[in-house]
Amino acid sequence: MPLLFQSPPLSLNFAAAASRRATAAAASVAMRSSTSSSSGAFDPAAFEAERLRLDAAARAEMASAAAAGAESGAADPRAWKWAIRKRVWDALEAEGVARDPRPVHHRIPNFDGAAAAAESRRRVKKFKPYIRHPLLFVSYAIFPPANVQAQIGSCDLGRLDVFQNAQCVKVNPDTPQKQVRFLTLSGDKKLLTPQPRLRTGFFSVLESSMIPAGCIPEACTSVGAAKYGRPIGLDERIKVDLIVIGSVAVDPNSGARLGKGEGFAELEYGMLRFMGAIDDSTMIVTSVHDKQLVDDIPVEKLLVHDVPVDIICTPTQVIFTNTAIPKPQGIYWEKLSPEKLGQIRILRELKRRIEEETGTILPCGPSEQLPPTAQRRRRRWQRKR
Repeated sequence: MPLLFQSPPLSLNFAAAASRRATAAAASVAMRSSTSSSSGAFDPAAFEAERLRLDAAARAEMASAAAAGAESGAADPRAWKWAIRKRVWDALEAEGVARDPRPVHHRIPNFDGAAAAAESRRRVKKFKPYIRHPLLFVSYAIFPPANVQAQIGSCDLGRLDVFQNAQCVKVNPDTPQKQVRFLTLSGDKKLLTPQPRLRTGFFSVLESSMIPAGCIPEACTSVGAAKYGRPIGLDERIKVDLIVIGSVAVDPNSGARLGKGEGFAELEYGMLRFMGAIDDSTMIVTSVHDKQLVDDIPVEKLLVHDVPVDIICTPTQVIFTNTAIPKPQGIYWEKLSPEKLGQIRILRELKRRIEEETGTILPCGPSEQLPPTAQRRRRRWQRKR
């Protein structure tokens, strides 16, 4: 007996969206053409070269921090995080599931089946029998649990109720989440993606109407997001319905998550809380390989700004964590080093605004050594707002 979905298949949704995109694309192309002629052409090669250079510098600095943590042992409160990260990175490489960009160390790792984690046949865990799960278009009163497990295979991230109902999805810019960005734009949804390491700004918004026909795959890359996206600031009035986040390791039992160690996912989350774009009810999804599932992240050692996940998608399963870990309520300035603040212009602007509005000086965290970020002037190809 087939599963009964309350919405048309994704292919039908995409087909309907295609006609809307076609009519809007011409106007978008004309606007970009006018912008290019007045402000200079976007240089994708220069953008990508600088991105790769800065990424290499950041990974080298993270490697140094990890080595220092390993040497200091228990004296470094972050050493346990680096130990788990290294174990996962090593396993992905050793077992042949790591994919470019390589090596996966000190990255949100790309893996064999990353696209499948976004849209493939998988089993669903942690469902109660004979109920309608709030995140899926499935009536469990029709099926016994065993049949649910067998027939739920066609249900992917794109068919989750929380994704189908979302109008705006925030997705990280890393390679393993590229298919999620494609699903978002192809589904005629608004995509919110951070500019890499927040080094040149804040977030970029992309919609299918802004992208020429056939260019959605390009728009899902870092270069494409910069080329076609519209930069936003702290004053943007936006509501984010779903967050998709990359991870290095995640505990399916608690929803505890570890990123690559730079803290940008936490900063992005905190700034969206400040803007009122998200709240505690905003679901957080991560897509990872099954080898990235761990059971030894000590919840009691997590920091107040660490972001937990509600749903885990792997190439073989969907897991609802029912996490009890509190979500961050904003930026925790006492944890933010002066070096990190000095690197990220949007953070300095946010700090200035809060201090002016409250008449108080915000605290600052301890000093740390950080990798270099871009020192850019406004370039001719940057879009005028």
